[in-house]
Amino acid sequence: MQHGMVDMCIVGTDRTTRAGDVANKIGTYLKALASKDNNVPFYVALPSSTFDWNIRDGVKEIPIEERGSDEVKYAQGLIDGEIKKVLLTPKESPAKNFGFDVTPARLVTGLITERGICKADEKSILKLYPEYK
Repeated sequence: MQHGMVDMCIVGTDRTTRAGDVANKIGTYLKALASKDNNVPFYVALPSSTFDWNIRDGVKEIPIEERGSDEVKYAQGLIDGEIKKVLLTPKESPAKNFGFDVTPARLVTGLITERGICKADEKSILKLYPEYK
C-alpha cells in the first residue's frame, strides 16, 4: 500500500452491525487502518445473513472470541532433525489470543452485499434493507 501497488482492499465479515461496524478475523482492523493511511478504498463483502440488526456499536457490543494462548506462545520447529513444539516466550508469560477484531464503520468505504453496494452507515444500509427499519 505504501508504494501505491494496491488499488483497493476487500475483506469479508463474520458479523456486521446495523451501523456498519464489521467483525472479522484478527488483523482486519489493521488492514483498514493501513488502507485509510494510504488512501486505499476499503470494502467489506458480505451476505445479508451476517447483519446483526440488534447491534449498533460493534466495538462495545460484539463479544470477541479468545482462543488458547498456546497458539501464540508456541510454534512448530525443527530440533535435531525432528519437528517439535517450540516455546517462543518465557514459560510464565501470559498471552492473549483474540480470534477477531472489530473495524469501525468510519474506516469502511462501502459494503458489498447481494442487494448492492452501500456506505457503511445505518441510513445507507437500511435503504438496501428497508424491512429492518
